[in-house]
Amino acid sequence: MTNPIGDPGHGHSPAAWTAVLIMLVALVVGTVALFFSQVWLIVAAAVLFVLGPIVGFILSKAGFGVNGPKYQPKAH
Repeated sequence: MTNPIGDPGHGHSPAAWTAVLIMLVALVVGTVALFFSQVWLIVAAAVLFVLGPIVGFILSKAGFGVNGPKYQPKAH
């Protein structure tokens, strides 16, 4: 079945992948820090998690988002 509106991209862009990767790393670090009761590292992971979407937004505005000029869509 084809999409009458067109392919929305589903976030397959360098900006989206970078944001998700940063947040994933922050969650892993935060989980390990919680296991070892390192409060400062938990806080650092929380800050890193908040920075993920901000970096994704900046990269999107720099042209690496789905509709950006620097984005090269890949064939599926």
